[in-house]
Amino acid sequence: MIRLMVAGAGVLALAACDGLEVKTSVQGEGAQVVADSAIEAGRYLVVVGGCNDCHTPGYIQSGGKTPEAEWLTGGRTGYNGPWGTTYAHNLRLTTANMTEDAWVEMLSTRKALPIMPWPSVNAMHEADKRAIYRYIRSLPGEPGTPAPTALPPGQTPTTPYEDLNLKMPAGAPAPN
Repeated sequence: MIRLMVAGAGVLALAACDGLEVKTSVQGEGAQVVADSAIEAGRYLVVVGGCNDCHTPGYIQSGGKTPEAEWLTGGRTGYNGPWGTTYAHNLRLTTANMTEDAWVEMLSTRKALPIMPWPSVNAMHEADKRAIYRYIRSLPGEPGTPAPTALPPGQTPTTPYEDLNLKMPAGAPAPN
């Protein structure tokens, strides 16, 4: 059973989500997912947080049907924008080389390149960060290889990439 704990005033709500029970309750320490195990909570967070969209090759193209043993092995498609080109890290290799406390510290303080939503990750409850770490460490299968290294602005990637540079039609006003 999974419950989503949300800060607020004395409200308890119940909802069903893919056969999982999701409860919303007040706990006073901010929002966090609570499940029968940290691994179950971590899996839930990875799925609903969209981690696989970038960190699992082919996940979106397969309609989310990529076998779990292949999850979070890093992206091979770059995201190119004014910052250069970034790639989704192989989270299995990342967690294999750090302690749980170091993982929590990284997710709490890192301010890195787009497209990773670092402000949202920084704001996660510590228990959720720990749950994700434990889930990633529990994954079966091969850990995969490192994702390509980020490229600086102006360098064209040799890998497939999404062009996220803002393209304005001729004569259109620049965004504010």
